Amino acid sequence: MMMEEKIAHKLLLKNYCEQIILQRIAITQQAMDEAQAAANQEGKSSAGDKYETARAMSHLEKDMHARQLLAHQESLHTLRMINVQVIYNAPAAGAFIRSTTTNFFIGGGLGKQIVNGETVVFLSPASPLALQLLHKKTGDEFTFKGKEKIITIY
Repeated sequence: MMMEEKIAHKLLLKNYCEQIILQRIAITQQAMDEAQAAANQEGKSSAGDKYETARAMSHLEKDMHARQLLAHQESLHTLRMINVQVIYNAPAAGAFIRSTTTNFFIGGGLGKQIVNGETVVFLSPASPLALQLLHKKTGDEFTFKGKEKIITIY
């Protein structure tokens, strides 16, 4: 595979990852807005405790979605900082790693995804597996659902 093809492949994976994270941000923002609307619409009833409980539950749900939104935004920021224009010799943020049975892209923690018919495990740069891979090179072994050997890195 030529250098231009490797960079194009990594750019495709990064863009795929960005689109998934943007979708997650939109969905989480919508859920947060709906929880806020539910809290605002909860009318006072003769059972005051029921009103307060429902309102509190809506606020808790909104807070949960706000934390998720922040995590997604941080993931997006981290992903956007990654340079995929570099061909790496060792695993790093922005690297693609092909092992004996699995393909990895260190960029965003999406888990296993299928992109253009290719199965890729998307790893967050801070994930335990990405950290395990950091000081490896082509030919080195590591553990992921059994023994794996790095075939190529770029």
